[in-house]
Amino acid sequence: MDRVTLGSSDVEVSRICLGTMTFGNQTPEAEAHAQMDAALEVGMTFMDCAEMYPVNPVRRETVGLSEEIIGRWLARSGHRDLVEIATKITGPSQMVRDGAPFDGATVRDGIDASLRRLQTDRIDLYQLHWPVRGSYGFRQNWGFDPSGQDKARTLDHMQDVMGALKDAVAAGKLRAVGLSNESAWGLARWCDMADRLEGPRMAAIQNEYSPLYRLYDTDLAEAAVNEDVTLLSYSPLAAGLLTGKYADGALPEGSRAAVDKASGGPGNLGGRKTKRGLKAAAAYGALAAQHGWDAVHMAIAWQLTRPFKVVPIIGATTMDQLRHLIAGLDRPLPEDLIRGIDRLHRAHPLPY
Repeated sequence: MDRVTLGSSDVEVSRICLGTMTFGNQTPEAEAHAQMDAALEVGMTFMDCAEMYPVNPVRRETVGLSEEIIGRWLARSGHRDLVEIATKITGPSQMVRDGAPFDGATVRDGIDASLRRLQTDRIDLYQLHWPVRGSYGFRQNWGFDPSGQDKARTLDHMQDVMGALKDAVAAGKLRAVGLSNESAWGLARWCDMADRLEGPRMAAIQNEYSPLYRLYDTDLAEAAVNEDVTLLSYSPLAAGLLTGKYADGALPEGSRAAVDKASGGPGNLGGRKTKRGLKAAAAYGALAAQHGWDAVHMAIAWQLTRPFKVVPIIGATTMDQLRHLIAGLDRPLPEDLIRGIDRLHRAHPLPY
């Protein structure tokens, strides 16, 4: 598998990243370990986690479990030097720290707690899961209201957190740092703060990106290109919408939507499973079939054609799903299919 360097850091990772957010919930520990073994066999050495995982749903009693599962795999396998581990500190959430935002002190504590759970002495990429000041991520863009933000308070927060990140890098606990669910303004300010304090520059930004969700393509892409920041794209299959498994009202047993609904949630894939979203997903599925492609493989391959640095994060509940994803990773996307995806994007812009 090809390898890329995250931003201007010295952290080199596999071109595709294994997501672990279901480890310990939908994916039992033995299967999670088998997935990491399978990923490593094909050169997929980059693995992403977060202190709040597993998700769907997030529970207080399971916070940190996905990191613990990775930690036990690292201890059992002895593969720490063969992989790159990324994790994240949670933004304001009632499930973690009773909703308290992260600051410099909690970042220091969070790093040490993640290191313990991961059973390692270093984290290759440490990310801020979402902004403390508010975010338009997670479908909040439809009613996003930044009027309550205060620039001076935000910059003071960034300075405090950057100081903690700088100390952790100097101590060898972190190799690189990054953002998640950030905006173009936030990315630029974090880069400015790093330069002013001579702290670590943001090497990556983990935001949602798929053929159905392309908010990144304009201002954020421009900021990332000019600041040399790599996109880690999550939900490249639109939380399973692009697999076609929810077509015609289907709700497969064990699927993300079904599990969420069984847990008392709406079962709408975090707001993605809308009439327009299903219609757009069906159109992409039909396009893939016309060209002799599997829609899953098309969606991942398309990411690697984008005019900016991107590492797709693929996640699988089961080994069968992971094997299916892996089977299509080395196939280049033909130009006529790329043009077809561009046409569908114009026909179905931001369908959720």
